[in-house]
Amino acid sequence: MSEREHLPALLEETLSYLDIQRAGTYIDGTLGMAGHASEILKRNPKARLIGFDLDENSLLKAREYLRPYADRVELFHADFKYLPDLDIDLSTVRGILLDLGMSSYQLETQDRGFSHALEGPLDMRMDFRNKLTAAKILDKYSEPKLARVFRTYGELKQANKLARRIATLRRTQKIESTTQLRMIVEEVCRWIPQKGKIHPASKVFQALRIEVNQELEGLPEFLERTIRLILPKTRIAVISFHSLEDRIVKHTLARLAHPENGPGLIDILTKKPVTPTEDEISRNSRARSAKLRAAEKKPYGTQKTQ
Repeated sequence: MSEREHLPALLEETLSYLDIQRAGTYIDGTLGMAGHASEILKRNPKARLIGFDLDENSLLKAREYLRPYADRVELFHADFKYLPDLDIDLSTVRGILLDLGMSSYQLETQDRGFSHALEGPLDMRMDFRNKLTAAKILDKYSEPKLARVFRTYGELKQANKLARRIATLRRTQKIESTTQLRMIVEEVCRWIPQKGKIHPASKVFQALRIEVNQELEGLPEFLERTIRLILPKTRIAVISFHSLEDRIVKHTLARLAHPENGPGLIDILTKKPVTPTEDEISRNSRARSAKLRAAEKKPYGTQKTQ
């Protein structure tokens, strides 16, 4: 799959829940290859778009893809979590999208180190301004801290054993390549390929990527602060690709919809997470783990004021 053939997960479902036919501004907090964003602008000539991405390379490519709509687009090389602190007029915003997955471009760029299937350096930074890489984590983190990363962010059963092995190996060698790490994981987990089984290195690489980029840090706070700032009837849609993210989104939206005291701030539009159809998975296997949750800000007078 070429970078421009990147297929956005749950495209039709996401656009439907965002109700993109309304005139106004739509915010894509994780622009990527601009798959969702370009469709919003294409289908609604009265839509404007504000896009965020930490990955400068992705942002440059997205800018090119969105060139036909340049007069309706404003892009930021920044973490979407800064949105509540920026001087952005939210009065015209009708929808906010977070697609928390990786793009094909990122996964297939060898020197980024995101994929255990490709030889490359253990970098995994979304933002090159970040000084922390996956290789530095493997070299500098204590054994207990490494185990905690693998267990918490990768949900790896052999977290302690893998951390111990890495701590031993790094005394005599640098662990700097994706292939090195994959072979260590396969040895520790005694990996035998089986149909339908996820390679344990996928969990380890996920854990390191989350730690490098602090992907889960501040996500609940962002959702709550943003929902409090947006106007009634504004919609928010979040696509997650692993259980940790989905759990955070689910619990945060539930707490804002049903606080302990008084009425909530939002109506949840998805009683259960929306998942891809078999047809979509057959066309885009990377969408298989996608889960979409959506909510709408309640009208004033029906929500708790603070």
